[in-house]
Amino acid sequence: MNKMRVGLGNDHRGVDLKNKIIDYFNKKGIEYKNYGCDVKESVDFVDYAVKLCNGVLSKEVDLGILVCGTGIGMSIAANKIKGIYAAKVSSPREASLCREHNDANVMTLSENTENLEEILDNFLNTEASTVEKYRARVDKIKAIEGGY
Repeated sequence: MNKMRVGLGNDHRGVDLKNKIIDYFNKKGIEYKNYGCDVKESVDFVDYAVKLCNGVLSKEVDLGILVCGTGIGMSIAANKIKGIYAAKVSSPREASLCREHNDANVMTLSENTENLEEILDNFLNTEASTVEKYRARVDKIKAIEGGY
């Protein structure tokens, strides 16, 4: 079985949380690729969302995590890219459900995310549901990309 590889992307406001995620990944032995910035001087979050999403689409990484001040801007930018299904997550339950019900391949977080380790565990360890009603909904979302 191949080991999962996770991409991390962030802007200047996400540096501290990204570093916490990296510490967690190192502790758990999770492979990752850093697509984010490492400085706290202002940068455009959109550039880092695009870098990470391209890594997901090229299969350089299996899943992606984006961090900015609120997580909202990253989510909006990521969802403009065909084939990316980004979910702004605020709780462990949302982390599980975005994978299980919506087959999200990118999770976006606020710099002030609480329950980080549980959110990461749930996002990385939850598989997309095979229940028909959830698959049908995901298929409808994908159809929108092709011009509904």
